[in-house]
Amino acid sequence: MSDSQQADRVHTALTIAGSDSGGGAGIQADLKAFAASGVHGLSAIVALTAQNTVGITSIHPIPAEMIIDQVRAVASDMGVDAVKIGMLGSETAIDAVVEALSYLGEIPLVLDPVMVSESGAVLLEPGARRALAERLLPLATVVTPNLAEAQVLAGREGEEPADQVELAAAVRALGPSAVIVTGGHTSRGADLLDDGSGAPFWIEGDLHPDGAAHGSGCTHSSTLAAQLALGRGLREAATIARAVAAGAVAAGLREIGAGPGPVDVLNIKSLRGRA
Repeated sequence: MSDSQQADRVHTALTIAGSDSGGGAGIQADLKAFAASGVHGLSAIVALTAQNTVGITSIHPIPAEMIIDQVRAVASDMGVDAVKIGMLGSETAIDAVVEALSYLGEIPLVLDPVMVSESGAVLLEPGARRALAERLLPLATVVTPNLAEAQVLAGREGEEPADQVELAAAVRALGPSAVIVTGGHTSRGADLLDDGSGAPFWIEGDLHPDGAAHGSGCTHSSTLAAQLALGRGLREAATIARAVAAGAVAAGLREIGAGPGPVDVLNIKSLRGRA
């Protein structure tokens, strides 16, 4: 394919995650972030959730065979340039995803190790955490835990929060090529990228404490996957992802629901009135 053909073609990114009926996180957030990056979004749903801004009332897992079939269907016909993995929920789903990845070939894989929702609901069974670390982390191009998730992956749950640099190194030792410990729950507020170069790469950015943050992690990791699908290097893609996620929080829909409102990566309020 020539350079001009490569530039003109439509790139794709696949999200493998749960569905959020409130539209703030999960598959819905991922597809919006893909679109905002100019990438066509594909999806494989691993669980249906009944949720809103206040909390999750029920979760219905999708059968393993259907998870695999969704990935195989889009990969065989449409092609996949990058994949983002989010909420998985169980060891059964993790095993299905590992099998499904065999249909995708060597492409960037962004793993967002979702464990607990913004409202506090458990989204990864405690027994599945070892499976996530042992079977999926070694396949990842980059893993994007927040501080609490990094503590769990590093085997330091319940301990005093460790330094981001230390945690990133501990998680990268589990096998992924790179780790970004996001900084939303830290005093500095910066993301920390450990890409194996030996020099920590800090990604600073504006914080928006008055914004709406539901779906910010999904938006960050899916934007990262979309930018990698477009062929950008990891540091550039991570810098863009940080800026996009921060902008989505700032534009967030605080007026929707009684709990934390959804982020707005598309800035839909600016689109009102357009034909």
